[in-house]
Amino acid sequence: MKVSVIIPTYNGEKYLKHSLPILEKYMIDKDYDFVIIDSSSTDKTKELLRKYDLNIITISKKSFNHGSTRNLGAKLAKGNILVFLTQDAIPTSNSIENIIKPLIESREVGLAYGRQIPHKDANFYSAFARYFNYPNENSLKSIKDVPYLGIKSIFVSNSFAAYKKDVLFEIGGFPSNVILGEDTYVAAKILKKGYKISYVADAIVYHSHNYSIWQEFKRYFDTGVFHNREKWLLNEFAKAEREGIRYVKSEIAYAFKQKKSYLLPNIIFRNGVRFLGYKLGRMENYIPNFLKSKLSMHKDYWNQT
Repeated sequence: MKVSVIIPTYNGEKYLKHSLPILEKYMIDKDYDFVIIDSSSTDKTKELLRKYDLNIITISKKSFNHGSTRNLGAKLAKGNILVFLTQDAIPTSNSIENIIKPLIESREVGLAYGRQIPHKDANFYSAFARYFNYPNENSLKSIKDVPYLGIKSIFVSNSFAAYKKDVLFEIGGFPSNVILGEDTYVAAKILKKGYKISYVADAIVYHSHNYSIWQEFKRYFDTGVFHNREKWLLNEFAKAEREGIRYVKSEIAYAFKQKKSYLLPNIIFRNGVRFLGYKLGRMENYIPNFLKSKLSMHKDYWNQT
């Protein structure tokens, strides 16, 4: 069994200087290979990667896409198992072994994703998002869970995920042109093919973002765009709003538990901004591209469409 670790990079020096020493033991293991796809970094990212003698595929910044760039990595990879890691997700010493374990042990599992723990500097909102989405217990999801879990049944994250290569290619790979959500798209296809998704709580990476309210708006605008263009996901896996309501209720309860009830007005406002961003994204057909690029976190995407 050969494993490929695929990392898209762009100006990631400040993160990679922490993660590469942890990953170094796999670089000298003949059962592993690395595929680095760099979007023309302007910092010392490539210089740092070359110190580890890693092969770097360079693409233009504007040509990066969450789907097609990962498809390129998958095609170049030599492994039977593909581990996707974002540059800002910092693994632990046994994260890779743990995330590939269910793929090796079970023929039914086509995809596994790991647990994200917030960085030490994570603010309340960022930390809660990780605690809500990444519990400390393993789970196994199949198509039979959709009536109970709804949209949560296809929740995964390519910040740290592993796929059986043959399963990924069987369902057609990642969508070639998406603003985000390539992982959710593939998760849905994998469940529909009869495979299972494993959440591996002891496959840990440190990963979080302290988004401003405006950045939250943009992120949710992009999610709305994705759901508008992939309507079948909501039609077949329930409405996203239902999960959003559960999130807000849990966040309020978490604030009281942390004795931070004073954050309640900001929690309500922040989630209102997210909802507005999401709804506008769902209505993107009525918004001109020049304006969508200003409302979006992924400005280069609008130059590709």
